[in-house]
Amino acid sequence: MEINFTPLLPAAELLLTALTVLLLDLFLREEEKSFLAWISVLGLGVAFAMTFLLGGGQESAFQDSFLLDSFALFFSRFFVGVAGITVLSSVHYLRETKIREGEYYALILFSAFGMILMASANALILFFLGLETMSLAVYVLTGMWRDRSLAGEAAMKYFIIGAFATGFLLYGIALIYGAAGSANLGRIAASLSQPAEQRPLFLFAGIFLLFIGLAFKVAAVPFHFWVPDVYEGAPTPVAGFMAVGVKAAAFAGWTRIFLAQLAPLQSEWTVPLWVLAVLTMTLGNLLAVVQASVKRMLAYSSIAHAGYLLIGLVAADEAGGQALLFYLLTYAPMTLGAFAVVMALKEGDEDHETYSDYAGLGFKRPFLAMAMSLFMLSLAGFPPLAGFAGKFYIFRSAVVAGYTNLAIVGALNSLLSVIYYLRVIVMMYMEEGGAGGKSFAVAPYLYAAIAVGVIGTLYLGLLPAAALDLARESFLSLR
Repeated sequence: MEINFTPLLPAAELLLTALTVLLLDLFLREEEKSFLAWISVLGLGVAFAMTFLLGGGQESAFQDSFLLDSFALFFSRFFVGVAGITVLSSVHYLRETKIREGEYYALILFSAFGMILMASANALILFFLGLETMSLAVYVLTGMWRDRSLAGEAAMKYFIIGAFATGFLLYGIALIYGAAGSANLGRIAASLSQPAEQRPLFLFAGIFLLFIGLAFKVAAVPFHFWVPDVYEGAPTPVAGFMAVGVKAAAFAGWTRIFLAQLAPLQSEWTVPLWVLAVLTMTLGNLLAVVQASVKRMLAYSSIAHAGYLLIGLVAADEAGGQALLFYLLTYAPMTLGAFAVVMALKEGDEDHETYSDYAGLGFKRPFLAMAMSLFMLSLAGFPPLAGFAGKFYIFRSAVVAGYTNLAIVGALNSLLSVIYYLRVIVMMYMEEGGAGGKSFAVAPYLYAAIAVGVIGTLYLGLLPAAALDLARESFLSLR
């Protein structure tokens, strides 16, 4: 049997780059290891270019277990971009915290490789392998700041909770395999063509467990309790990577599995998703309001945004799928940018993450304050920024699908979020003091990452048409 390796090229290139970084790390002196960041960025750039060279059709490998369709290409570019910004923003941070650079960059690449597998998998077993590759890398990344006790605690919590969620997911996959006789999503979908009364009961049990496992991965309420502690203890660039990359990978799998292949069972999971979306939005925003740490606030904010993204799954139509993918595009630059600003205030082993540390930042570091203001306003949904466009289309998809009440709950939650996002801006421009005036080494790579976030936030808000078309085309390739 001839195997088509072409669909694997972008993912394989990331794997090769990760192994190259690990090998070079053995031969470079400590002061030369920033070079590994550029090797990683170069490898990510090559993988990004490959996704365009391979675009335009649908290819598969390993008996249709791995797909290279527009949906997979969309997320491959997304994950490569997120990994690239993370690497760029990490260079100065790793030097200050003395985190081992070679292992760090390799783990980012391994994690991105797993994410691409999750988005491209057309078989539940391959999806599981991708998820575990991503998860294991992120577990280690969470605890890489070994001199910090919070990092070890965060890594242990994340590992234990992640293993617990994996148990749900894997048992669900086993039950679905037993019911359908195959792990291939296409064959599972074909088995659903039989009358409802002839479907085995444990098929629904398997889908329910799969649902629970994915809810853990996107940090939906009530499976969110690990997020604030893990984000707080993890290195800040890793927290940003988790908030965007890990969440997007889980939603990519959720979209391909539930909206495409399990669409005949939509009536079975729409109501639980509706409840999950409302709880996640509301609790995430309410808990974010009472936080004293900006980093923990961003952690709870990521939970709330998972709730907004769930609205696209509830809509479960073309408009919902398009809005979900577009929302992920808008969410990435403003969230990564916000975490990058938090990194910019760090000095050695001293974190500056409380609201009071941002007092007077607008007068002491104007660029950082301007960028942070832009990101906060965008996350809150102020026009004409990316966050407003993302929320507009996600709420619109709910109205089009007949879930107007869900759109109203989402809009009210967005209004609630203004309280804690504007609090950061008030501290930067209307209070005096804070840590913003202290000197620190210039970090050009970090500033470049913040600039990319600013450009992305403005572009997707002012000119969303091209991104919307791309999101629509990518989602329709599943149908």
